[in-house]
Amino acid sequence: MQDTYQVLRKHKWKILVSFAVAAFLIFVMTFLIGFNDVVSALGKAKWEWVLFNIVLEIGINVVWTLRWKLILDVVDTSPKFTTLLMLLLASLFGNNVTPSAAGGEPLRAYLLKEVEGTPFEIGFASSTADRVFEFLPFVLISIIAALFLLSWNIPPVTRIFVIAMIIASITLFGILIYAGLRKEITQRVIISIARSIYPTAVRLTKKEISFNEISDRIIFYINRFSTGFITALKDRKIFLLAFILSFAMWGFDMLRMYVCFGALGVYPPVLPLVIIYTIGILISLLPLLPGAWGIREATLIGLFAVVGVSADVVMAASLIDRLASYFVPTIIGALAALYYGRKIKNKSVNSPSADA
Repeated sequence: MQDTYQVLRKHKWKILVSFAVAAFLIFVMTFLIGFNDVVSALGKAKWEWVLFNIVLEIGINVVWTLRWKLILDVVDTSPKFTTLLMLLLASLFGNNVTPSAAGGEPLRAYLLKEVEGTPFEIGFASSTADRVFEFLPFVLISIIAALFLLSWNIPPVTRIFVIAMIIASITLFGILIYAGLRKEITQRVIISIARSIYPTAVRLTKKEISFNEISDRIIFYINRFSTGFITALKDRKIFLLAFILSFAMWGFDMLRMYVCFGALGVYPPVLPLVIIYTIGILISLLPLLPGAWGIREATLIGLFAVVGVSADVVMAASLIDRLASYFVPTIIGALAALYYGRKIKNKSVNSPSADA
């Protein structure tokens, strides 16, 4: 596995291009809406509400860490709460600045392995199970949202795009769940892929390793992953607690968005806000651009127009939301990533014989 620095260096051009595309999309939307209108809306913001929004985001990350800790305590031994919180934020930094180069779950598992010594496959199983619990409320709400969208008077292109994003998100997480539950099929698929790329990989890496060794490692890691994943999902107490915490996080998120509009003196209808913002969160889960910048904003603007909220207000509310949900966690996560990156580097220097 690569550390955070290596990932960022390796994918620096992809990251820069992704941010450039996202910045261009935001610029175009703001230009079409009107810079003065968006700035004017932001100028009216009640900053005590903005600060309250940041407090709510802190609450979300605390609940998220608690849920991950509950799962880890089932499949392995969890580190202390503060360490886990910092590891989560460090992984969020990597996830927020890369569209698809460093998935949050593998990065969390890697950091957990390097910092606490937890086997990678166990860490990956816990973080994947954690994401499954997070996704459950959104599956329920998104199905309801899709039904509502079919009855709303919105452009056909917008309707098709949003429903396609919902289906893509559900499919992505459905594959992860299936991979965790059906290890035999997962083993066959991954071994088949590994066999097809094995000759090329050997030529490029010039490492003396037989395919039987690779196959044995794949089976070992998938077995460990599947065991940890199923253990987390089958523990009824943990399942219930994690499910409750997931709905609590979803509730905090909905409240946060309402506070973002409230900061501007606008109070949209609660039910449409819940449906629209849930769709926005689902779209943010897809690794298209860092944080789905631009794509999510365009979707929110199009859907909120249906309930009479002007585009300048939606863009201003979205920027206030991004301050709490994107910039603050990313900055804190960057500091955590720097700290743990140095810690891991020093560890590797002091233990030159350790496996990479």
